[in-house]
Amino acid sequence: MVKVKIVEEKDPQSSGNSPYASSSSSRHSSQESISSISSELSAEENLYDRISALVDIVPPTTRHNISTKVSKAASFVKTSGKIIGNIVWIVTTSALLVGLPLALSLEDEAKIVAQEREMIAQQQGAQQMLSPGSAYPSPPGSNQVPQKGIVPPGF
Repeated sequence: MVKVKIVEEKDPQSSGNSPYASSSSSRHSSQESISSISSELSAEENLYDRISALVDIVPPTTRHNISTKVSKAASFVKTSGKIIGNIVWIVTTSALLVGLPLALSLEDEAKIVAQEREMIAQQQGAQQMLSPGSAYPSPPGSNQVPQKGIVPPGF
């Protein structure tokens, strides 16, 4: 078990040099003085200063290893980004130069096929109407003689 003992300094002159020293010996006032000192230091110090202070803490070999790994990772990301960009460019331009005209020609071909089917259906419908054994019988009471040739509808 550890015992904590508070040691009072006997020489008041040497304790005046410390930034943590206070005129009163109460524990509450010493806590207040510590918090006031830490706020003064943080106001003067910024993030760059704190990071630059890490240079003294981290050994040079470790700093060199970290630096080379970061530079290699950055180089890899840059190179792979260029390669992926080139691949995307090639695929996109190829699709536009080959795929778009192909799609347009297939669409035109589909339109032509649809028109041909329509024309065939119209011709078959006209032949059924003109044939004597038509599926549409003449109304009862009309004794018309079937005409030969093409007759427009309604006559």
